[in-house]
Amino acid sequence: MLNQYPRGALFDLDDTILSINASVEQCWYKVSADFVSRYDGLQINRLMATINEVRNWYWADPERHRRGRLNLAMARREVVEITLSRLGINDVGAAGKFSDAYGVEIEKNMMLFPGAVDTLKYLRRNNVLLALVTNGASDVQRRKINRFQLEPLFDFIVIEGEFGVGKPDRSIFQHVLTQMAIDNRDVWMIGDDLARDVAGAQQLGIHSIWVDWDNKGLPASTQVQPDRIVASIAELI
Repeated sequence: MLNQYPRGALFDLDDTILSINASVEQCWYKVSADFVSRYDGLQINRLMATINEVRNWYWADPERHRRGRLNLAMARREVVEITLSRLGINDVGAAGKFSDAYGVEIEKNMMLFPGAVDTLKYLRRNNVLLALVTNGASDVQRRKINRFQLEPLFDFIVIEGEFGVGKPDRSIFQHVLTQMAIDNRDVWMIGDDLARDVAGAQQLGIHSIWVDWDNKGLPASTQVQPDRIVASIAELI
């Protein structure tokens, strides 16, 4: 436990401030339940198992991840197209309707983590400069920021789709440090992604805090060692 706050703190958005992945399975299941009724013999468990297999494969590749997060509608459609192909379903237009329905459902279910806004306000009251550093497309991330009225809580907002590169590229971290006029030894990075948030920031010697929002603990396969682990950013108070 650190005894004092740094001059600045960089925050990730998705699954750090906003809860998104907690509802992914539920949202896929809901749209899948509507979808299977159109096809005789298609069981929801088989459809869900195939979707999850394809999703895990799709997002595991760094380049697909980069391309997909900058165009989520395209990525979701590709996942559904591959899923339907594996299931032997040839239905023109089905993948688009299915993936669009999921997009609506996931946006409806995203929410602020309890205590997230209070934490950001508390840090600001303690004179900590705050930067939001998020991967993804500008329009998608700006829509979330506006919906949850987050912009006034941050001194700086840097979005991959606007800056040109995303985490873990060291240039985005260096850019934020320059904008904040803060030394790397006097700033924290807080995020849920071990590779992009934690390891990315540690390249520059930034104290990195991993948000283990689903309390699964560090994966046995990871070589990334966060400087601190919290289950919620509310623990920073």
